[in-house]
Amino acid sequence: MAAATLADRPETDTRSRIVATAERLFREIGYQKTTVADIAKSLKMSPANVYRFFDSKKAINEAVAERLMGEVEAALDAIIARPEPAARRFRDLVDAIHRMNTDRYTGSQRMHEIVEVAMVESWPVVQGHIERVLGLFEQLMAEGKASGEFVLDDPRRAALCAKTAILRFLHPQLLVQCANEPGPSLDEMTDFVLVALGVRGPS
Repeated sequence: MAAATLADRPETDTRSRIVATAERLFREIGYQKTTVADIAKSLKMSPANVYRFFDSKKAINEAVAERLMGEVEAALDAIIARPEPAARRFRDLVDAIHRMNTDRYTGSQRMHEIVEVAMVESWPVVQGHIERVLGLFEQLMAEGKASGEFVLDDPRRAALCAKTAILRFLHPQLLVQCANEPGPSLDEMTDFVLVALGVRGPS
């Protein structure tokens, strides 16, 4: 088993290098302008060698998106696992998604391109990420209900309502489109959601 793991590592390392290089080039020259040839040249390998690991540019693009979204999910998992009140974790969960998506996508128009294409084409990796994040919201709602912090009947429905209420602060496209629109702050909307969930007092 150990030998097989070691044998697989060079291929895994090469795939990781391709994804990391693609992400860097997306930031430097843009998602649309980056070609497989560009990625291969930066890695000092042939395009044919890149295609040994990814069968298309779209597959590389999806791997970059999966890497970025995986980092967000790991941060959220850590928040959910904390032995803290559900209301406190809800606030931190929302803040983390907002901060990480803002850092990744709204600060760079070049990186925002990948979000636009992913949404238009409905990449499976994006749909999976959306469902996993909603699942974390649902888990938190269920835990808040069990502890008596949240007053709700259906954790899934409560998760959908809460996520929808603050979507403009979480969704990469809406973060850009609504940046200059008047409205409540993220903290104000989070307070509003927590009151709707039955939370009274500071959280």
